[in-house]
Amino acid sequence: MADSRAHDVVLYGATGFVGRLTAAYLAGHAPEDARIALAGRSRERLEEVRNRLGGRAVSWPVLVADSGDRAALDDIARSTRAVATTVGPYATYGLPLVTACAEAGTHYADLTGEVLFIRDVVQRCDAAAKQSGARIVHSCGFDSIPSDLGVQVLHDRVRADAEGEMEDTTFVLTAMKGGVSGGTLASLKGQIDELRRDPKKRKVVADPYSLSPDREKEPELDDAPDVHGPLRDEALGGWMAPFVMASFNTRIVRRSNALQDWAYGRRFRYRELMRTGRGPLGAVKAAGVIGGLGVAVGGLALPPTRALLDRVLPSPGEGPSETTRNNGYFTIEVHTRTSTGARYVAHVVAKGDPGYGATAVMLGESALSLALDGDRLPPAAGVLTPATAMNGALTDRLRAAGFTFAVARRA
Repeated sequence: MADSRAHDVVLYGATGFVGRLTAAYLAGHAPEDARIALAGRSRERLEEVRNRLGGRAVSWPVLVADSGDRAALDDIARSTRAVATTVGPYATYGLPLVTACAEAGTHYADLTGEVLFIRDVVQRCDAAAKQSGARIVHSCGFDSIPSDLGVQVLHDRVRADAEGEMEDTTFVLTAMKGGVSGGTLASLKGQIDELRRDPKKRKVVADPYSLSPDREKEPELDDAPDVHGPLRDEALGGWMAPFVMASFNTRIVRRSNALQDWAYGRRFRYRELMRTGRGPLGAVKAAGVIGGLGVAVGGLALPPTRALLDRVLPSPGEGPSETTRNNGYFTIEVHTRTSTGARYVAHVVAKGDPGYGATAVMLGESALSLALDGDRLPPAAGVLTPATAMNGALTDRLRAAGFTFAVARRA
């Protein structure tokens, strides 16, 4: 990418809740010579964020562009090596910016958890990004970096040990502490509304391979569909409930497999669960998690109950307190069995509220990796995933930032 570009990273949506956290992370951890700019629709608010950051950040440029102003977004895309955006719901606000980046040859990272948005971007932008050399990378936060890189480091170890292909693979959330922001809720409500308006899209979202670049080449495996009920698996630690973002993360991981010519394996089966414990109490907790998720989604789907929930739930721009963010964490195990019968487990651990403190780190490091890591990145372009766009370069960055990605062989 041409050195004549004025910026290395432009953070778009820097005045939002996660945007401010990401700006603060970049201010404290980006290389001294990294050229960073803050962007959004309000110059006054951008300057306020910048001035509160202090230090070297007070000299960062601010760039003004509304999410629907394509000319201004084109100017931003042409000015920088990489854009990181926190402005969602992405189906509502995201397409003009990602299109501008794809056409300008500008790398792009976001935090979307919206299957339909990614499918739309693939259809509209993949060819342009491949031609321009842009890496368009969705889901660079808690959704879906721990899942995607956790499976990738397992694959790298299995390949290094010459233990065949990965088959049964299970992500298990073993512990997590954090809060919820209004932006996440707004995105969820947007997806619920879209599916209610167009029931045909429910079939797309329900397809385990909905993000595959070649659906016809995907295997029809009996256990590929999502897990919906309580599950007992003593080898994984007892009772399990479906992980709340499994229906999205699993699509990203399967896309990574397909984009790498099914390198994980042609019989790669992947699911995501959360451990609730052993014995009767574990079973009760699993049922409670499933029931609670059903009530929450059902409440947001019905206008009368949504109106009541909107009075007590955080609005866009709001999120967990600093204390909650600092005290947050997540611990994940990713288990796999290979075609030779070998068993491995990856441990993915980080401090900080998963959706906010830790996500700011993941998005910030993703943007820096896309902008600065150059030849360390895989030779790929188009609409990618964290694993296929950045792979080991991003894993190394996150390890340096305090994340754990470790693989052990099991007996």
